[in-house]
Amino acid sequence: MQAIHVSLYALIFLVALALIFDFMNGFHDAANAIATVVSTGVLKPHTAVAMTAFMNCVAIFIFDLHVATTVGKGTVDPAIVDHYVVFGALVGAIGWNIITWYYGIPSSSSHALIGGLIGAAIAKAGGSSLVASGIFKIIAFIVISPLLGYILGSVMMLLVSWIFVRSQPRNVDRWFRRLQLVSASLYSLGHGGNDAQKTMGLIWMLLIASGYAADDGHLPLWVIVSCYAAISFGTLFGGWRIVKTMGQKITKLKPVGGFCAETGGALTLFIATALGIPVSTTHTITGAIVGVGSAQKMSAVRWGVAGNIVWAWILTIPASAFIAAVAWWLGTKFL
Repeated sequence: MQAIHVSLYALIFLVALALIFDFMNGFHDAANAIATVVSTGVLKPHTAVAMTAFMNCVAIFIFDLHVATTVGKGTVDPAIVDHYVVFGALVGAIGWNIITWYYGIPSSSSHALIGGLIGAAIAKAGGSSLVASGIFKIIAFIVISPLLGYILGSVMMLLVSWIFVRSQPRNVDRWFRRLQLVSASLYSLGHGGNDAQKTMGLIWMLLIASGYAADDGHLPLWVIVSCYAAISFGTLFGGWRIVKTMGQKITKLKPVGGFCAETGGALTLFIATALGIPVSTTHTITGAIVGVGSAQKMSAVRWGVAGNIVWAWILTIPASAFIAAVAWWLGTKFL
């Protein structure tokens, strides 16, 4: 693959823009990690985001970089990637994140980034520039990740209900207030491990295209550290507008339900990250919360709210792709 010419200033600008997206990813998705533990009253909001940000950083020592490899080399043809494509992808993702954050819609930062890549790549080189196998896996997990979260969340809820059927509710509540600290930490670990790697993959793609990294080399350490740091700082300033939707509007959660939802969501993220599949933490925890609610009774879930969230998921990739295509065109004129 022949390297494109990109000035150092343009490269620094695009890396900075990618880290801004990573910060916004943490900011936007903080609600996913803390909503359950805050809404059940186990932790105060500021304590919860501090814990989540810390666990986002710990993920650097736990997970291999399979997701970064998928995003960097397995979504669009590396031969068509240039600074305009990366610029368009980032603007598309950031633009959609701002819109959904403003209206309190828990959409997927991950799929906004993938949609941005798809839109910018198609705008430059058409549909043949997409790597079909990688795109198929990502699209398939739009359905699989919330479904797996739903199944694991509901199974956990049924198991816990069966195990503690003879226990006093007050004792159960006390125990699961403690256990929810563990489950929330595990979910935050999975969140950092999957989400930070998406931005790493995009920066890696840019470095390879511009000749600053070898196509068969390793991801530079500074990229890994800066991406984990950016998503952690974003989490510290978390998106409070979305917390209420995730934590209480879908279904009313108690500590035992919060534990089951977070554990089911964490297991889903661990599986996806091990397989190198960039999934939506928003989709995952929403599916787990719905699973917990429906395991108690179907009427416990506010299906209208859940339905509105699903519509946001459906629109994310095409909407961010459209914004990215426009940004790519503007980038070729002015960047």
